[in-house]
Amino acid sequence: MRKKIALSLLLITSLCAAYGQEKKYAIRTVAFYNLENLFDTINDPTMNDEASPMMELKFNRSAVYWDKIEKLASTIAQIGLEKSKTSPAIIGVAEVENRSVLEDLIKSKYLIKNNYGIIHYDSPDKRGIDVALLYQKKYFNPVFHEVFNPNMYRENKKVFTRDQLLVSGYLDNEFIHLIVNHWPSRSGGEAKSRPLREKAAYQNLKIIEKIRTKDDCAKIILMGDFNDDPINSSFKKVLKTKRKKKNVGRNDLYNPYENMHRKGLNTLAYRDNLNLFDMILISSPFLDHGEKNFSSYKMYQAMIFNKRFLSDTKGKYKGYPFRSFSNGGYTGGYSDHYPVYIYLIKEQYR
Repeated sequence: MRKKIALSLLLITSLCAAYGQEKKYAIRTVAFYNLENLFDTINDPTMNDEASPMMELKFNRSAVYWDKIEKLASTIAQIGLEKSKTSPAIIGVAEVENRSVLEDLIKSKYLIKNNYGIIHYDSPDKRGIDVALLYQKKYFNPVFHEVFNPNMYRENKKVFTRDQLLVSGYLDNEFIHLIVNHWPSRSGGEAKSRPLREKAAYQNLKIIEKIRTKDDCAKIILMGDFNDDPINSSFKKVLKTKRKKKNVGRNDLYNPYENMHRKGLNTLAYRDNLNLFDMILISSPFLDHGEKNFSSYKMYQAMIFNKRFLSDTKGKYKGYPFRSFSNGGYTGGYSDHYPVYIYLIKEQYR
């Protein structure tokens, strides 16, 4: 811990030295977390929520629900804490059943003091799982939000998948846009399901184009559980994401998680396959291209929050994310995904 703090201080000091004067920096954390089937214990007759692990439990649903809420809230409270000294200013979430579970989450003893707001829509997903955005009201002021659903078909049948949530607002005094995603799963195999995720990627492009008709230099953040790795066609062929900062042009998207994937890092594991499905991507105006100009928010660092307590420590799943549900029961874990986050920094004169 001391080494990490020392390194952080050294990096900030280096930035200050580059300007030849002492400055302080506002540091904001933007995160994403797949909460793994955060369902309540009440049967919703309009949805297939009976298929959720929570509803499949035979006993102690209420105790399990509140234990999961507390574990997830305690995790969120720690994301980015090391540098920003608070939980995320903004966090996108996936696999939530409804607004009610989010209200329980932000009222937890770990998060209630940070006064989070919620932006949530019920999606057409058959199981009723949604995406949402949580934000600390003192840092982020949303002024517009809307959902988009890709018009998808497979074998001439409508695919009811999760919405893509667009939220626009002010991070402190800077106008930014966030798109929260949970793309179609790999059910049926990666190749067979690939066109669905490519379609989801095209929907993201449409949202970005809509944003850029009003502001061609818009600051845009894409986040989510994409059910694809950074090197898959949805990213490289559709979104045309860039791995290296020097190759990011005016209208390009930078994916800092592609290099992490090349190094073997992951956010989930399934049947001995390691994947990095959870990512945060940014548009070019969030990048410092060597100018060392941090007069507006720029990305400082991208991370995976894979602390030891979030990993299974024993058995055949040792080293995997410590999931909440397995084999029809509750494990006492957190989620089958690690959270991801970025630091945004902006200079402030003393």
